[in-house]
Amino acid sequence: MKTRDATRQIAVWTHSGRAEAIEMAARFIEAVAGRGIECLVKPDARDAIAAHVEGEPFGVMTERADPAVEVVVVFGGDGTILRAGEWALAADIPILGVNLGHVGFLAELETWQFGELVDRVVAHDYVLESRLTVSVDVFPRGAAEPAWSSVAINEVSLEKIGGQVMTEVIASVDHLPVSRWSCDGVLVSTPTGSTAYAFSAGGPVMWPDLEAFLLVPLCAHALFNRPMVLAPESIVCLDLVSPVPALLWCDGKRSTEVTPGSRIVVRRGDHELTMARLSVQPFTNRLVKKFELPVEGWRGGNGSAGSAASAASAGSAPSASDGPV
Repeated sequence: MKTRDATRQIAVWTHSGRAEAIEMAARFIEAVAGRGIECLVKPDARDAIAAHVEGEPFGVMTERADPAVEVVVVFGGDGTILRAGEWALAADIPILGVNLGHVGFLAELETWQFGELVDRVVAHDYVLESRLTVSVDVFPRGAAEPAWSSVAINEVSLEKIGGQVMTEVIASVDHLPVSRWSCDGVLVSTPTGSTAYAFSAGGPVMWPDLEAFLLVPLCAHALFNRPMVLAPESIVCLDLVSPVPALLWCDGKRSTEVTPGSRIVVRRGDHELTMARLSVQPFTNRLVKKFELPVEGWRGGNGSAGSAASAASAGSAPSASDGPV
């Protein structure tokens, strides 16, 4: 069944190395094709998906996202959702994730909710949530123009290479020096990334609708080595004063070697990541559910010990009549 004349297009992004992701993507494509919607798939997933659908009712994505695509449905974990987000970012296309990973902080649905996914996407029945991103430029010593630039949804991290003992970094905020650290590295995180690398490095959890950044030294040999929460318009500069190179990573995916004397400039990105949500679920519930946090004894709800956990599992917020927290 061909739908090349379809007026609606949805991008389907999969973890191409996982059979479950391919199979679910194929099921989704067949389901929405029957309702007059054409799907676009990644070139490297085309053959695998074609083996599971009849008549190849889908097209292939281009390298640059087309703003006419109404949503990107992602089958995979948070890493796969990040890759899809990078593709969709400049075109402001919303991302809707179906979790096939472990924690799945960015995902909206689990696999057992497949039927709801199809119905809600076809009906445009979702709300949009915007999250800030960061841009990064690398200026070698004395250079007026950046030698390398990128964007990040979670974080930018400057790290020592291989067997180096430490790297030396001077961090500044809004062109004023903050501290010089001998450390394993320094990262700048968005609120979205605060539950990723920054979380592992001891940074605080930031609610995703908060407009702020984290500046986090990694294992710094210093008295002052605490994470710092910065204003969203802050400009962070990381000067590599170590005599040896370091590595700069964006979302743990794209990297470049940074030479001694280079300056890394991190600021708010020009584009925000748009997430599609099927319900306005409080982040508190998501946090409790994803990390399986112990909340027994909470005195809200009907007073039962498990009421908070039940609310988090159900994805619902307590009502005003439920009593004081």
